Amino acid sequence: MAIQTGPEEWAHVYVHFDGYPAQMLPALAAWTPEDILAAREIRQVRPDALDCFEPPRPPRILARPTCELCHLYVWQDGIWIDVTDSMQ
Repeated sequence: MAIQTGPEEWAHVYVHFDGYPAQMLPALAAWTPEDILAAREIRQVRPDALDCFEPPRPPRILARPTCELCHLYVWQDGIWIDVTDSMQ
């Protein structure tokens, strides 16, 4: 996931398990960008819980949203969206 934290600053939070849109978008619907940033590094996103690593690694900060693996989700207009296809 990429969350804009400044004009040219995006925090990238990696989710280690089941990041496909069919599972991820419904699970992410319960969580705000602030929730995800507080989690820092996530093992799995579920609608009822964020399964996080302890201690977590901090998010990578990049100048723009960057799809480094299979899928990239960003917060837009109050919802999480999959922007993977628009990145290619």
